[in-house]
Formats: sequence, structure tokens, C-alpha cells
Amino acid sequence: MEPRQSIGLVAHDNKKDDLVEWVAFNKGTLSLCNLYATGSTGQRIIDKTGLEVTLLKSGPYGGDMELGALIANGKLDYLIFFWDPLQAHPHDVDVKALLRIAVLYNVPTACNRATADLIISSPLFESWQYKSGKKSA
Repeated sequence: MEPRQSIGLVAHDNKKDDLVEWVAFNKGTLSLCNLYATGSTGQRIIDKTGLEVTLLKSGPYGGDMELGALIANGKLDYLIFFWDPLQAHPHDVDVKALLRIAVLYNVPTACNRATADLIISSPLFESWQYKSGKKSA
């Protein structure tokens, strides 16, 4: 049996509706994955879709760092982070650290719906892991 993909889901307040809508649209594919999400984003996904989601802390309370730890420990294959480029965020340092660790560990990261669509529709999504030490193309 193929290992399940693990996906981190997080969104800033002004982007939560967009992420929840994206997850609902891709519910069939995402139901085959291990999903991790920060607090209120994850709860909204569960309420809308009924998908099983491992809830982490809210972003400002350490959820972004928890996602970063999952990446650093090789437990997250993809990061879907709908962030708001027009809004200032008090935990901006945590956001930048999460994006930095995703790049450092070569984790495919989507920061908007168009990129998330490209990731989930790619033939590489199910057949190839980007991280070394897992399977190869």
C-alpha cells in the first residue's frame, strides 16, 4: 500500500473561506491524505467537509511552528498556506519562519489557490515524494 500524502493547511483570516472552499472542492483527493491544520482553519475545514484533520494550535499561538516542526521532522509532504499579502500580521516572524523551513526542506508550497490547484493536479502529486529518503520518480 502506498504511504498517504501528508498535507499542512493554514490560512490567514481573510483567506480562510478561500482555503475551506478549495478543500471542499478537492475533498475526494484530500480524503486520501493525512491532513494537518492550524486551529480555526482546521475546525472550519472539518465543519464544512467532514474530513479527518489533525488540529494544531492556532497560528499566532504556535500552530505555524508546529507545522514547521512537522516539516523539519520529515512528516509533511506539502504545505498549502493561503496567506494575505495585504494584511499586517503580529506573528509575521512565525509565518516567515514556516515559509523558510518549507523552502529549506524542499516541501512544495502553495500560497494561493492557483498554485494549490497545480500541486494537487500534478502527476507527481501521488507518484513521487519531493523529499530525499522517501520514494523517487
